Amino acid sequence: MLTKNIDLENKRVLVTGAAGFIGSNLVTELLRSYKSINIIGIDNMSDYYDVGIKEDRLKRIDEVSRGRFELIRGSIADRDVIDRVFDSFRPEVVVNLAAQAGVRYSIDNPDAYIESNMLGFYNILEACRHSYDEKHRKDGYMGVLHLVYASSSSVYGSNKKIPYSVEDKVDNPVSLYAATKKSNELFAHAYSKLYDIPSTGLRFFTVYGPAGRPDMAYFGFTDKLVRGDKIKIFNFGNCKRDFTYVDDIVEGIINVMQKSPDKNENGVRYNVYNIGNNSPVNLLDFVDILQQELIAAGVLPSDYDFEAHKELVPMQPGDVEVTYADVTALEQDFGFKPATDLRTGLGRFARWYKEYYG
Repeated sequence: MLTKNIDLENKRVLVTGAAGFIGSNLVTELLRSYKSINIIGIDNMSDYYDVGIKEDRLKRIDEVSRGRFELIRGSIADRDVIDRVFDSFRPEVVVNLAAQAGVRYSIDNPDAYIESNMLGFYNILEACRHSYDEKHRKDGYMGVLHLVYASSSSVYGSNKKIPYSVEDKVDNPVSLYAATKKSNELFAHAYSKLYDIPSTGLRFFTVYGPAGRPDMAYFGFTDKLVRGDKIKIFNFGNCKRDFTYVDDIVEGIINVMQKSPDKNENGVRYNVYNIGNNSPVNLLDFVDILQQELIAAGVLPSDYDFEAHKELVPMQPGDVEVTYADVTALEQDFGFKPATDLRTGLGRFARWYKEYYG
């Protein structure tokens, strides 16, 4: 296991996408776990999905923050916003989770991905770079100690070898979203090489849980089943996904935040990890467990005719048949691997859905 070299207590941490699904859960857990941490969040509160869910996440953060969290409502693609935050807050650890998400949305809305995922990440890298400038080196501030950023399992694209390992080539993206995430990894590597920015990319695998993103399959399926609509199961049900519960993702991020990478064999302080459940589930099995948990939570009636509400359809553009994370490196370096089983995670989502929507 690696020796951690960053104590998050008393640190100033910047989290972009702080009102997002993963970001809000990360901020909440950091505030609970570290009594003297100070966090500033940036979020543009995009209406890509229901902003009410984002506002509710922020309320939950406020319940535990005790003045240790501030949200800047702005875009990471706005260089002035980023520069002001870095100049005034002087973050020591940066976690970039802000991004335009969604594979299918990227097919019809490419501009949003270039702006947020590429220009926005470039702004973060530039701000990290200039945090080491002499004008910022005062009152003990040494610049950004570690940049952690979200990548995605989508970077594996049409790879046939499974499980996906961080050692595999990722040169075959099948969506613009995947291409932007691979670009983030390339940008981070170049900046680490040129400016010695310690950076770690995290390839997330199908994150789910309470107060998640409504565009994700489990959430969208639930909405449709509640309305009595049919759900479409792609590739005729022959897809498998490595569903990863959000609490496991957050635990993985916090572990990684505490270890700024040493120089690798190429002299670069750079690393990439998979964070996935390491246990892919067939979509037909997934929707069966989902409907059982929705019935148990009282979201659907006990006599719900599930078979009448599902439709098997061909593969969608931009999708892949299987996602499956090899998490060996994460387990070896941090002694951690995701462990929440799908039924437990979907049960928690179903109970949240019942509480939130009534």
